[in-house]
Amino acid sequence: MNDSTTPRGTRPALSRRAVVAGVAGGAVAVASPVTAAVLGRGTATSARAAAGSTRRIRMFAERMADGQVGYGLVQGQPTIPGPLLEMWEGDTLEIELVNTTDERLSIHPHGVNYDVDSDGSPFNDSFNEPGETRTYVWKTQAPYRDRGIWMPGSAGYWHYHDHAYQGDHGTAGVRAGLYGALVVRRVGDVVPDKTFTVFFTDVSINNKFAPDTPMFEARLGERVEFVCVGHGDSFHTFHLHAHRWALNRTGLITGRDDATQVVDNRDLNPGDSFGFQVVAGAGVGPGAWMYHCHVQFHSDGGMSGVFLVRNADGSMPPGAQASLDRFAEHHAGGHAGHAAHAAG
Repeated sequence: MNDSTTPRGTRPALSRRAVVAGVAGGAVAVASPVTAAVLGRGTATSARAAAGSTRRIRMFAERMADGQVGYGLVQGQPTIPGPLLEMWEGDTLEIELVNTTDERLSIHPHGVNYDVDSDGSPFNDSFNEPGETRTYVWKTQAPYRDRGIWMPGSAGYWHYHDHAYQGDHGTAGVRAGLYGALVVRRVGDVVPDKTFTVFFTDVSINNKFAPDTPMFEARLGERVEFVCVGHGDSFHTFHLHAHRWALNRTGLITGRDDATQVVDNRDLNPGDSFGFQVVAGAGVGPGAWMYHCHVQFHSDGGMSGVFLVRNADGSMPPGAQASLDRFAEHHAGGHAGHAAHAAG
């Protein structure tokens, strides 16, 4: 869901990343701006300098006007999903979480190292009471050898979420909107121009249904990254029209003879996460391309959205606005349709 406007070769500790520009005519709702913690983003050279550093950020868990709850880096600006957090292998991230709600809650990560005090679970008595501020420490590592055995590093596409809101397992917190994406990069990884965050939660996308699902936007030729995460109780598959990726850690191949399977659809089930990079419109051109769950009645019920690839100069490609108009009209009432299907 997040859209990087950070120039390559820079290393801001924090930067504001707007998601997308508006769509002409307002036919499709677009995601609202999100503040993201970009930790050491830059070239491989700057990554080497950044890796191994310790950074501290403050996050706020806040109730929203519609009754949902979100994380944010600026008080009064919670979002669903919460801010994209990025680290390099070797980094340590200290998160000072401020709970502004009247419920206990926490933040629990996947894919990184932490001690029991930073687990974020009631099982380890690790959570924020109402109004409490608590610091969680996440550490990462590069691959290393231990007694002759290679141990895996932390690089990957991960996520974080509540584990204490109205229960011991994070069920209510996830459904309320307390979740976000976590990316750990390895020195030498290709850094994208933009990163989009997609959560399939129950039968919603980022807690929304079409036509209100987030629209992700790029210009022709931009390198974009999708971070895809599954939550809830339902089986899903993620499909992106007209673009494909390699089924490995980065989604990229290493050369002409790389035999890694290439896909355009992948299972995305509860607790699962993956990511990949594509060049917007490569080989197919600009246009309005759909992404959706390929479990058919989920897609019918509103689990679909739009990846808009504009022309290289930023203008709208021919036919794209008409596609957006049709998307909005076709999916009107989709959530009710899904409910009727489930009830039947």
